[in-house]
Amino acid sequence: MKNKLRLLLLPALVLCVAVNAAYAEEYEDETYGWSAVLKKAGLEISSTQVKNSKEYKDSPNAELSGDSETVTKGILDFSMIEQQEKYKWENNLFAEYGKTKLRPKDGPNVTNETADKILLSTDFAYKTWHYWDAYVGPFGNLAYQTEFDKNEDAPRTKIARGMTGLKLFDGEYIESLYAAVVGEYDFTYKHDKTAKLAYELGLKGRYPLREGVNFNVDTYFRDYVKYSAYNARDFEYEYSLKGNMMVDVYGGFKMGPYIQYFRAQDRGSSKYGSSTIIGVEASYGGKWGL
Repeated sequence: MKNKLRLLLLPALVLCVAVNAAYAEEYEDETYGWSAVLKKAGLEISSTQVKNSKEYKDSPNAELSGDSETVTKGILDFSMIEQQEKYKWENNLFAEYGKTKLRPKDGPNVTNETADKILLSTDFAYKTWHYWDAYVGPFGNLAYQTEFDKNEDAPRTKIARGMTGLKLFDGEYIESLYAAVVGEYDFTYKHDKTAKLAYELGLKGRYPLREGVNFNVDTYFRDYVKYSAYNARDFEYEYSLKGNMMVDVYGGFKMGPYIQYFRAQDRGSSKYGSSTIIGVEASYGGKWGL
């Protein structure tokens, strides 16, 4: 319980900084209609430190079962967004894949997967109120999560997820801040399909350090409270935090250092698993009206 409270305090601390920074900003009218947004098409080069990976060697989650290593990873984050006076509708494709060859001192060369995720989602949020420079309203989200390859002896991840709650969004500094109830149907394991209930808190924000240099944060905490059946590899909770400092290079090209932390504990392990990634990221993004 103490560990969960510490994880909840991290996004709360980041939130306080972001909210105080956003307080002085004035609201600006949106351009209504559809737009295509390439949030990121990027390449990351990083060094990864994984703790207690032996506990999670059979987990379908690659972030907990990998080894400490140097890895190259590709990322795509693309959205089709409709903005209207009363609502925002966003359809998103997020994909990442990282693979490297390990050369351990006590064994032969090994090819290892360290990141593998495909997430298709649709998110609908009502613009019910204005709060400082942002909108606030109820939202609903439907998503399907899978991966390119299965992880060693584990099957390929297959999760259908739905959530609903309250969200503050589209502020100058706070892109999204939400609290939601989450329902999942996990059919990763063919003979152990599981329905789950959870709550989730999340934050995406940005802060300009100076002209052409921005600090970005993306974090969430999901705590599972009910399961339809017992599966030792189902998570009790998961926490993700990523921060980067991106420098505008030219046009939509950006580059900068980042740090990423992921932590979770499953129902069959006595210890949590975690991975910490520090690296350099180069990416391109843009927005086009339709």
